[in-house]
Amino acid sequence: MNMLRRLLGYDDKFFDLLEASAVKAQGSVQLLAELLRDTTKCPTLEAFIQTRRKDKRITEQITEELCRTFVTPLEREDIEELSFALYKIPKTAEKFSEKFILCRASLEGVDFSRQLAILEKAVATVVQMVQQLRERKHLDSMKEQNSRMHYFEGEADKLMLDLVRDLYSGKHDPLRVIIVMDLYETLEKIVDRCRDAGNVVFQIVLKYS
Repeated sequence: MNMLRRLLGYDDKFFDLLEASAVKAQGSVQLLAELLRDTTKCPTLEAFIQTRRKDKRITEQITEELCRTFVTPLEREDIEELSFALYKIPKTAEKFSEKFILCRASLEGVDFSRQLAILEKAVATVVQMVQQLRERKHLDSMKEQNSRMHYFEGEADKLMLDLVRDLYSGKHDPLRVIIVMDLYETLEKIVDRCRDAGNVVFQIVLKYS
């Protein structure tokens, strides 16, 4: 029976790997939250690097399994596209952490909590969407979650405008403006990565609806 399921494309290994990648992506955001919320610890990049490397290994494993598997449960291009979209989340989170740690002395009083709140909701939605993907039946739920994802992106864009308005008010040191602006943009980019992954999942579900 298991062999027949694999031959017919019902092998769950790709769903298992994609879900594991989504969880790693969420883990990178959780690390980022710890970095931003606990200012008493001396921050390091090691945890971010390890999370990104583990997710990269999952991405590589997906590529290897695609080469070995004759029939796949989803189109190969879709599996690969989603795999790379998920990997970009921890990769971008690591880039943010690098910049944050490097410039930490210049960031006293900078509040990232509003962006972080949006990001945590966005990546949690990605995990939910990927977990539902193996059933490919919940189109209405996927529509709702995809709409929520785009709502988060819109909220991040509006927040970015408010933050930029303050940065350009003339009351901040020019070097601090450059540093903070770059960090704001990188945080927003992580939300965009979540949106991209959600879009891929939604398009896959549409194909099978």
